[in-house]
Amino acid sequence: MSGRAAAGRGLIDAFGGTRLPAEPTAFLLSASMLRVQRLTGDSMRGNSSMFRIGTANGTTMQVISVLLIEDDEADSLLTRELLHDTGLQVSLTWAQSIGAAVPELAKAPSCVLLDLGLPDSEGFDGLRRVLELAPDAAVLVLTGANDESLGVGAVTAGAQDYLVKGQVDGTMLGRCIRYAIERKRADESARQLHEAAIRQAEYARLERGLLPVPILNDPSLYHALSYRPGRDQALLGGDFYDLIELSDGTLHALIGDVAGHGPDEAALGVCLRVAWRTLVLSGREPHQTLACLQEVLERERHRKEVFATVAMVSLDASTGTGSLRLAGHPPPVVLGKDPRLLTDERPGPPLGLFDVDWPGIAFSLGPNWSLMLYTDGLIEGRGGPGSEIVGCDGLVELIIEAGSAGDLPGFPESLPDTLVKQVERLNGQALADDIAVLVVGRRQ
Repeated sequence: MSGRAAAGRGLIDAFGGTRLPAEPTAFLLSASMLRVQRLTGDSMRGNSSMFRIGTANGTTMQVISVLLIEDDEADSLLTRELLHDTGLQVSLTWAQSIGAAVPELAKAPSCVLLDLGLPDSEGFDGLRRVLELAPDAAVLVLTGANDESLGVGAVTAGAQDYLVKGQVDGTMLGRCIRYAIERKRADESARQLHEAAIRQAEYARLERGLLPVPILNDPSLYHALSYRPGRDQALLGGDFYDLIELSDGTLHALIGDVAGHGPDEAALGVCLRVAWRTLVLSGREPHQTLACLQEVLERERHRKEVFATVAMVSLDASTGTGSLRLAGHPPPVVLGKDPRLLTDERPGPPLGLFDVDWPGIAFSLGPNWSLMLYTDGLIEGRGGPGSEIVGCDGLVELIIEAGSAGDLPGFPESLPDTLVKQVERLNGQALADDIAVLVVGRRQ
């Protein structure tokens, strides 16, 4: 038996005999200046005893908190001797049962050394209890020489590793503690990454489900879309759009932009889009729709200063005759051989600011027509003369420049993505705001 082990046996005799003073007593273990303190009074749980070991030299090295749950005093003292040989800075607490260890488990130790043969646990019940009370702790189970299969089963049940009593030295114990802690951290990081991936996939499915599916029945109608949220790794932003053809041949198109581009704005945009679709499908007249949307916005917005801009088109799809209503939104562009803004009239105020009417602006495009609706994220990138923002007129110029491809099949359908790429190129970087571009038209 080593000198330290012999000293340990002497300490066990001291703890169990009548020589122990009534007040807590500190003992020195060999030249390491390790303190062993018996906790008495309120710190005692049932018939258990708990001990702490900490360095006495005040070093700044990281201290590893270890909780030893072991009912045998001799094994607990030998474990402390082995911990001394590891060279680790350790703060050790000893409990003789799961019940006595509950308060210490609540303190979130870095590592738990758990004996599987405790008086108040059966099989892996103690391990499950430890994992429940200290989910962030690395757990090393201690088994007898004939119980190695239990150690393997404990690892399967959630422990980081197992040690066979009598086959461990200080170097092995220190390495196992370090590896167990790092393995626990790696497992926790992998779990968090897995959960984050699952959440992201769920969010993606949810956001895709919240994007509208246009309702178009006339085969002569076509549409194209480019939609890019400003938020990183998001599929849904504060911009919203919708497209509905009613049974009487009337086509209704909507595009809007809630101020801001966070998740709250995205949720409000979905709310306004669903409200608009409900109003259109229920037969509400276009001149009443924006007033209803404003009421929805005022009731659903999370701050009073939140507003939304909207462009709404209603037209007879076969003749191209209809009306446009603008609430603080840039006007659509008429596509074709001579692209132009649908109107040069000033828009009315955005939704959520004033109680006003938004009068319709009449237009007639003919039986073959094509319109592009968009949000201001497309025209606020730098790229105009003198590095000014693109603006509505600059957007028309970009469309004219792209007109050399106008005779190619599918050109209107590819235009939204083409314009977004062109504006980003001129801007010198990705556009920060949400972008929605909707092209809808009719070919006989």
